[in-house]
Amino acid sequence: MWPMMKTAEELLQELGRTVRDRRIAQGLSQLEISERSGVPLRTWKRLEGEGAGSLRHLIQAAIALRCEDNLALLFPAPSAASMDELLARQAATATPKRPMRVLRGRAHVRPRVKQ
Repeated sequence: MWPMMKTAEELLQELGRTVRDRRIAQGLSQLEISERSGVPLRTWKRLEGEGAGSLRHLIQAAIALRCEDNLALLFPAPSAASMDELLARQAATATPKRPMRVLRGRAHVRPRVKQ
């Protein structure tokens, strides 16, 4: 049996309350956060009260409330189905090593400092 899931309306209201709680915890009024975020005051009130607004407004709110890093957690990457798939993902996202710098036809080696 599937666990009870929240409705979209319940999630919107919960998100609105969370935005409101975070703003209050930072000691900001709706007017102050509205100006800081660039979200019109009327829209900010709807965002907190009903969870209504656009994705852009939600992102602007997250930035103004200093929690934009958590937005990436909304849609995590699916788990790898095999070790090969995991290794392929790691290889695709790994940064390549920079080649050794060559000076006048030879590899640059720092001289040892005598102690």
